[in-house]
Amino acid sequence: MTNVIIGSLLLISFVLFIFYIIKGGNLTVGFLGMAILWAVIGMVPFNTAINKIFAQPALNYGPTIIYIVFGSWFGRVLVDSGIAGSISGQTEKVGKKNPVLAAILVCLVTMFIFVSAYGVGSVIAIGVILLPILFSLGVPKDIAVAAFTLSIGAPMYVNVVLFNQVRAFFPDVTYGSKYLTFGWAGMIVQLLAVVIFLLLNSKRIKNGEREVLKTDSEDEAKTLKITSGWQYLTYIIPIVPVLLNMFLKWDAIPSLVISTVLAMLMTGKMNGSKKAIKFMNDTMQQAISDIAGLIFFLLALSMFTAAAAANTSRFESIFRAILPQNTLWLALGLGILAPLALFRGPLHVWGAGAATAAVLTATHLFSQWYLLPVLYIPTLLAVSMDVTQSWNIWALTYTKLDSRKFLKAGLPVVWIVSIINEIIAWTMFG
Repeated sequence: MTNVIIGSLLLISFVLFIFYIIKGGNLTVGFLGMAILWAVIGMVPFNTAINKIFAQPALNYGPTIIYIVFGSWFGRVLVDSGIAGSISGQTEKVGKKNPVLAAILVCLVTMFIFVSAYGVGSVIAIGVILLPILFSLGVPKDIAVAAFTLSIGAPMYVNVVLFNQVRAFFPDVTYGSKYLTFGWAGMIVQLLAVVIFLLLNSKRIKNGEREVLKTDSEDEAKTLKITSGWQYLTYIIPIVPVLLNMFLKWDAIPSLVISTVLAMLMTGKMNGSKKAIKFMNDTMQQAISDIAGLIFFLLALSMFTAAAAANTSRFESIFRAILPQNTLWLALGLGILAPLALFRGPLHVWGAGAATAAVLTATHLFSQWYLLPVLYIPTLLAVSMDVTQSWNIWALTYTKLDSRKFLKAGLPVVWIVSIINEIIAWTMFG
């Protein structure tokens, strides 16, 4: 009876936490507060709470933070070396006689870059190049912005930086061929969906008015000047870390370091010790700045996850009663309910859904290898289309597009993708 009462209080606080997040509450403060609250409600002994909830989880999360740091540095080098901007700029050479094909190429380039690049800074640097190109082709604003953000969301299925963030909930899962088999499949499904989305809107694109989008000088992206034919090899550098992991079984850190050094060498950023050191220092500082808030958020999240694990016995019976035991029904349910991840809702693992993920992992009702993909899919729906996602907010502000038109254009596409990918996840891990 005691467990039922305490479990009910924990779930009530969970619901209140969801409302707090939806209303725009600070995520770091919210998770830290929830860790404290659940330790108190669950009557976790004081010394146990200090060591097992607030100290050890943060210390254990150190290796994951290292992955995120090196991933962020690699992404920053891709942008500041001009590689990302140069890849993007090549799309301008596509003939204006086929704007639909050119728009598809822009989206493919976006996906290619964000296989490894990550962060709002990288999105802005690429967006100020690619969004004006889409508008100059006559692509209507709602179609252009939705296609652009969907194209960023697709490669997040295999992006090592984002994977290591979601892995905080599922430490048993590793970034390797087992997961990447699903990750590439999920990315391809969303890629095809974007292509079909553009083809279905081809009439609007062909009849659209060409628009010149004004940009602020400070937003101008760096572009690599190709002075020798071999420098075109730099265009494959964004996928080098993933290839090294898949085929040579390298860990992400040496893969990212080698790829970063290659990027600097091949773009002339290491010609001269002073130039090399300055470039390294500048990109390292900016890379850390890009993820500083994220690191504190993830540390608070690890504490809340530990608090949920400490209270497993309190709500396990409740969850066993309300959750489907069949893995297929769970996958289909999450696919159908995937839009609940919007506005940092209960299926967004970097929103209120963090509690959902932490609780489900703690109950051990399903394997972590299954839970990660089925909960990651709704989260990536939000990454692609949520108007609370930082780079989506930037895109809407930059293009002056109404958020309702944005959601109306892209949400049905990514919703269908979510259902399909949930079925794929079930066939691989269910």
